[in-house]
Amino acid sequence: MINTAEIQTVKNRFGVIGNAPSLNYALSVAIQVAPTDLTVLINGESGSGKESFSKIIHGLSGRKLGPFIAINCGAIPEGTIDSELFGHIKGSFTGAIEDRKGYFETTNGGTIFLDEIAEMPLGTQARLLRILENGEYIPVGSSKVKKTNVRVVAATNVNLQSAIEKGEFREDLYYRLNTVPIVVPPLRERGFDIELLFIKFTSDFAEKNHIQPVDLTEEAKELLRAFRFPGNIRQLKNIAEQITILERDRIISAAILEKYLPKNQSSGLPALLANSELGGLNDFTERELLYKVLFDMKKDITDLKKLVYSMMSSGVDLSSEISKNDLFKEVIEPAVAYPRHVPVENEPVYPVYAKPLSENLIHIDDYQKNRENIEDISHETEEESLSLEKNEKEMIVKALRKSNFKRKYAAQSLGISERTLYRKIKQYDIEDED
Repeated sequence: MINTAEIQTVKNRFGVIGNAPSLNYALSVAIQVAPTDLTVLINGESGSGKESFSKIIHGLSGRKLGPFIAINCGAIPEGTIDSELFGHIKGSFTGAIEDRKGYFETTNGGTIFLDEIAEMPLGTQARLLRILENGEYIPVGSSKVKKTNVRVVAATNVNLQSAIEKGEFREDLYYRLNTVPIVVPPLRERGFDIELLFIKFTSDFAEKNHIQPVDLTEEAKELLRAFRFPGNIRQLKNIAEQITILERDRIISAAILEKYLPKNQSSGLPALLANSELGGLNDFTERELLYKVLFDMKKDITDLKKLVYSMMSSGVDLSSEISKNDLFKEVIEPAVAYPRHVPVENEPVYPVYAKPLSENLIHIDDYQKNRENIEDISHETEEESLSLEKNEKEMIVKALRKSNFKRKYAAQSLGISERTLYRKIKQYDIEDED
């Protein structure tokens, strides 16, 4: 077992701050596995410091003089990730004007860190599995097998076993990657490490900008340790730098600190971007998000129209089908409470219906008896569909322009993944200047 002195030496060498038992255990596993060539899978939340562990493993290994490269699998579009990792030959696809070496060739003899491995497409996972098994791969468009001697360290912030059950991740690849698992603890579980990291960040930032670092009162320290930090170390660093530059008073009370801590810690919803580094993207506020929700609702209504029209055209008894369908239960049951009309003597008798939801609704019984009055609404749904596509395209173009055609920031502002944005750009034939 690695002793405390060895762990502290590694902390000093690689700039690791903290003394939490869970952190020390993770470091001891990394130190033990580093001299080997075993594949390592690092598990931890986003912002918890997984990449630092990959650098520790490489720096303590026999490959430390070889190349090291960190790849974010979620940031590479699905259509180009194979070329990026394994290379391609000239003419293998449109735009391949010359041969290109992939990362597994350029890092031969070193270490490659694959972050967000769960975002890797299934086809690329199969290629990676072959490298892990026998060190072989084939560049895109080639028939020639190449060999590589690269150590793979992977990381993920999702439950890969759940991804396997959903068919989103290969089980055989999981067991190849998970030879030695390392779990990086989230910041909220590291106790007094939060205070130590805050002091480190504010001191470094103050020294860099030639200002005096701030200090926390005891109440502020307790408040800081109690905060859950969903963004982990990255979020703590941002808060420390904001306070250091914005507050004139160098003694930070709990009341001052509370202004910089988000009020809702439990929300798992994506936050609106409010960082000035994205420039005009601040314009994407509630209005754009509301438009997106309305477009999604309109699409659902269009799909429902198509379904009802299809059932009516095929002669399905809608009244019996709807009464049996749990989907319409909440719509039908309240109508039972309305009393039926009791005719008096000599009063004309009219058909009795449940109270309609709207004056514009068609009575199902009348419709079933008079099919020649069917109105073909297929053209209407097609037009609405085209309108939805137009609106979606306009929002994508607007996001791209406001982010200076940086797909990463455009995808964040639209609330979609970068891979989905890349697919939409190709679908709508949008000229991307990035």
